[in-house]
Amino acid sequence: MSESALCQNRSIALNVKNPHYFTYNGKPTVLITSGEHYGAVLNLDFDYITYFNELKSKGLNLTRTFTGAYVEPVGAFSISNNTLAPASGRFICPWKRSSIPGYHGGGNKFDLGKWDDAYFARLKDFVAQAQKRGIIVELTFFCPFYDESQWKISPMNTVNNVNGIGSMSSKFVYTLDKSKELISVQKEMVQKIVHELKEYKNLIYEICNEPYFGGVTLEWQYHIADIIRETEKDFKHPHLISQNIANNTQKIKDPHAAVSVFNFHYATPPVAVVENYHLNKVIGDNETGFKGNADETYRMQGWLFIMAGGALYNNLDYSFTIEKEDGTYQYPATQPGGGSVILREQLSYLRHFINGFDFINMHPDVSFITEKFSKNAQIQALAETGKQYGVYIYGDKKADLELNLPAGTYQVEWTNTTTGLKEKTKALKHNGGAAKLTIPKYSRDIALSIKRI
Repeated sequence: MSESALCQNRSIALNVKNPHYFTYNGKPTVLITSGEHYGAVLNLDFDYITYFNELKSKGLNLTRTFTGAYVEPVGAFSISNNTLAPASGRFICPWKRSSIPGYHGGGNKFDLGKWDDAYFARLKDFVAQAQKRGIIVELTFFCPFYDESQWKISPMNTVNNVNGIGSMSSKFVYTLDKSKELISVQKEMVQKIVHELKEYKNLIYEICNEPYFGGVTLEWQYHIADIIRETEKDFKHPHLISQNIANNTQKIKDPHAAVSVFNFHYATPPVAVVENYHLNKVIGDNETGFKGNADETYRMQGWLFIMAGGALYNNLDYSFTIEKEDGTYQYPATQPGGGSVILREQLSYLRHFINGFDFINMHPDVSFITEKFSKNAQIQALAETGKQYGVYIYGDKKADLELNLPAGTYQVEWTNTTTGLKEKTKALKHNGGAAKLTIPKYSRDIALSIKRI
């Protein structure tokens, strides 16, 4: 597809010139956010308008949400006020409720042969409201059952539906040979959602959250990818498909041709980008956590991943809850992650920083940094040699930074990652070779922009 065609399309797509990045509304795009715990649609008590307004106010442009094929019980993973764990009777999903009571999560059982019109109205409004605010929706179709407590409340479990199907172990639900009638139910759900959301341009479909748990097979994942692509074969603008590969990193072998976005979780250090950059597709880190509550941790993870060449970063933000959809919930220290107003503001500085470059012409490169740092320092950089350079430094406290730059005049600007303020902006007339720059004092991390003028 040509650049002119993409501009007319304006859908989220891989950038034609550099497919490590996105194009949206005809502009090169990186997706950065700190979003709620995936229950915004399936939880009837969640006010997603307030949530979207908070993301937009911070310049963040992504949310991730689950379809409702998976839901969590209250108290799961020690998450306080978990949006993915609706109150009794407040769970909505693609399948319609029957007239027969007995759903383990409260209310009537589900009929897997009928669709819930109210659900699809909510889902479409969710995507539409996000689109109005420039926010991309990554819609995750399925999620494995980590233990029996989640399978116990799944509509696909035979005890929760009136169709007499879903009597197998939770470990067999996402397989091709042992899921029995459920594979047809899953196919029909995917087809229905894809048809309902056909016209929306701000949408990425993710096959399954963390399929490396709970018995999810690769063959099943590829089957779902095939269903999406087959359903959209006559669509003018098919949607991107993402696949969740691993926690931390894994070198991808024999990728499915329909997958354009490869997502990792907890991908710090960002080895996943390095190992899979050759695929010429987007590499994302679409879930963080389990490293304490400090804003610094998840700010640092976002900067490192994007400055390593990643194009999607989503911090899992526990400050978004029912009645605190503006992200001001004060969660307990026992929470398995972080998130806050301050963190979202700091991630907006990252998005502003990367958007300050013509990043489509840049690639990961630290070879021009000739100064040695301590073993505890983490450094990532993007470069278009002789034209533009972006550097992120976390840790160490060096007074000087030495770079190997071609001859030319450059604009040098340091960014305080905690305040967003620019420091020590100056012009550098350079004859080529080693250029020594004085680093402003910083607490934990700092970013550098160098552009030829």
